[in-house]
Amino acid sequence: MTHVYNGEAMKETIELRKVCIDKFHEFLQKDKDVVILDADLMGSLGTASLQKEYSDRIINCGIMEAQEISCASGMKRAGLKPFVHTFTAFASRRCLDQIFMSSLYQDNPITIIASDAGIQAVHNGGTHMSFEDMGLIRGLAGTTVIEPTDSTVLKAVLDEVYNKNDKFYWIRLTRKNVFKVYEEDAKIEIGKANLIQHGKDVTIIANGMMVHNARIAAKKLEEEGINVTLLDMFTLKPIDKDAIIKYCKDTKLVVTAENHSITNGLGSAVAEVLSENCPTKLVRVGVKERYGQVGTLEFLEKEYELSADDIYRAIKDNL
Repeated sequence: MTHVYNGEAMKETIELRKVCIDKFHEFLQKDKDVVILDADLMGSLGTASLQKEYSDRIINCGIMEAQEISCASGMKRAGLKPFVHTFTAFASRRCLDQIFMSSLYQDNPITIIASDAGIQAVHNGGTHMSFEDMGLIRGLAGTTVIEPTDSTVLKAVLDEVYNKNDKFYWIRLTRKNVFKVYEEDAKIEIGKANLIQHGKDVTIIANGMMVHNARIAAKKLEEEGINVTLLDMFTLKPIDKDAIIKYCKDTKLVVTAENHSITNGLGSAVAEVLSENCPTKLVRVGVKERYGQVGTLEFLEKEYELSADDIYRAIKDNL
């Protein structure tokens, strides 16, 4: 079982953009081949803070995200190690053809940091909200699709991505504060689910911000005598089939929870594994045939039925 953080009543938060910038700074310091590309969002993620020291390797491509992907792919072909950042909606919908043609088809794997995922785009509204990005990217051959849960996971993921530097990585996250889920010494490995707790009645499989919400729902269910297994599936692709089979084959109900469309996201990926290996009743908590809108995170969680209460009700109504 992964080392889970339980301090401060599960209320401590850490800003993920700071984690990103600290890691970028570390990589830039020790490796002259590392290059960071941004798309007129250097203040948003914080890459501007590194530009003075690394002016030749921090590149603002402007509001030209498709060109940003093609530039990064060319840099990869030339032997550099590019990390690309822009908002999730633009990195996916706007750049899908460049990701296919310049990066994947030409075997120039790059790393994309796709920020403000799903409802975490909040006040930027529907144009900036992507509920379909993981579905688009996981459908392409040769991709690794990740949604880090907290700062511990993001640090481990960025370290593994940098050290391997051999695949196309899609890392979707929020720039802002997220609830701490893991202790700093937790073992994190891309492609392996993290077991947060183990129970016999229902299995919740969640990722990203939904892991925290699932923990709250699980605590409420445990108080009612319903034992919950909670898996953090922070890697959507390649999904941890062994963990799904192990923790779902004998449970009464499986519930997936994602800040993404239930079509072609985590719920669909889990359904594929269950249908082929251990058919089990499945309920998917996520965005259902909706587009985004402006609002606070609290409002949007309720509006799109992504809150801890929504996970709790999905289980109570179907168990």
